[in-house]
Amino acid sequence: MNTTGQQTLADIQNFEGKYPKQLWYLFLVEMWERFCFYGMRGVLAIFMVDQLLLSEQEANLKYGAIQAFVYAFTFVGGIFADKVLGFKKSLTFGAIMMILGNGLLAFNPHDFFFFGISLTVIGTGFFKPNISSMVGDLYKEGDARRDAGFGIFYSGINVGAFLGGAVCVGLGKGYSWNAAFLSAAIVMVIGLVIFIFIKKHLGPIGNSPLTALSPSKRFVREVAVYLGALVAIPLIFIMIKNTAYTDIFMFIIGPVALIYFLVELFKIKDAAVRKKLWAAMILIVFSIIFFAIFEQAGGSLALFANGNLHGTLFGISIDPNIINNSANSLFVIILSPVLGLIWLALSKRKMEPNTIVKFGLGFLFLGLAYYLFFCTRFFADALGKTSLEMFTLAYLAVTIGELCLSPIGLSMITKLSPRNLAGMMMGLWFLASAYGQYVAGRIGAYIAEPQETDTLMTKLMAYTDGYYLLGIISVVAGLFIMLIYPLVKKLMGEVR
Repeated sequence: MNTTGQQTLADIQNFEGKYPKQLWYLFLVEMWERFCFYGMRGVLAIFMVDQLLLSEQEANLKYGAIQAFVYAFTFVGGIFADKVLGFKKSLTFGAIMMILGNGLLAFNPHDFFFFGISLTVIGTGFFKPNISSMVGDLYKEGDARRDAGFGIFYSGINVGAFLGGAVCVGLGKGYSWNAAFLSAAIVMVIGLVIFIFIKKHLGPIGNSPLTALSPSKRFVREVAVYLGALVAIPLIFIMIKNTAYTDIFMFIIGPVALIYFLVELFKIKDAAVRKKLWAAMILIVFSIIFFAIFEQAGGSLALFANGNLHGTLFGISIDPNIINNSANSLFVIILSPVLGLIWLALSKRKMEPNTIVKFGLGFLFLGLAYYLFFCTRFFADALGKTSLEMFTLAYLAVTIGELCLSPIGLSMITKLSPRNLAGMMMGLWFLASAYGQYVAGRIGAYIAEPQETDTLMTKLMAYTDGYYLLGIISVVAGLFIMLIYPLVKKLMGEVR
């Protein structure tokens, strides 16, 4: 028993019951950060079209660039947390940057839009991968309760996403864009304050990895990281303003990240650990395809909802963009425990599908969802406006697909990664999301090819043609994953 008053890692990991108390603390912090992130995500494309007067094609490209940089910087943030800052300081710095960025947008969103977004890109990069890694550190290797913990954590993500999606769209479209961005800044302040008060309960989890260095040397390295992040802000600003630069960046960051992964991989002597990392990389590659299709939500689907959907759901008047931005999160909150019980029941009968099969199922349900988005064309009126009910049903299928892949993916990355590379591997998982977001923007721009002066019916047909193609790609990817299941299972070793 530790008598110093400071919890050790063993104290934390030897918890009784199903969940450690620290999980609930991190749940609250992540909930408010996701309010900020998903609230912003849901209004970006709409704001750029309605307020900055960009074309739908250009808005999709810039949306993809913004989201790509957000997730690309999670890779950078994960590395600096592993090597210099530790998870706690990285998360705190990220939260401060997000507060400043959203505060600037709240002050003047029209003049400072791209600068404020650049600050939030840096902030999310330092925040997001590291809180997920801390959740993984709450469990010993091989602890069967880890998946359940990530399921609860994922619920926190979606409670925040649901609230943020509804509040930011409602405030922005119905009251004031300044108020929408201010709400995102306020909730990040709440999240940061909660983390400051609860971080003492995390013991050594997330502390600086440079404890062997003198305080002065450690301070110099930490300041260098902060200054480097600040220097990157004008570069992000330029690349978001001109998406041609984003193309160059994305062609560079992927190969660099892969080389870094390979360098770290071949330092490892244990062949079993290397195989697990290869398995993680296969999952990461397939997640790029998944997120490229899934993340139409903030781009083409947001613009589709803005113009082509009726404003009633089962007779209740509601803004279609609130449905687009919040339905997925609400369905996750409702269905996550249900799906968990289904997996548990199958497990007791030794029938629970392996993680790889679940990945495949995720793609198949995503394919079904985009077929339903396509089918909205059959419910359209003469003006080109269609059924919000069918659109919402499609999001139900999207959610089931997501629940088969995303929370399990987070857990699997922590299971397959050695502790000293946890931040890097979590960063790679989110870097895959960056490429998914980047491709999503390109797809959205392609789908939005009709001119702004075209009728709603012409736009409806263009969007739904694109969704039909995305549905086919999803199904093919899902079947291919199931085909290579034996190979990936062998690489994973004892991990399930």
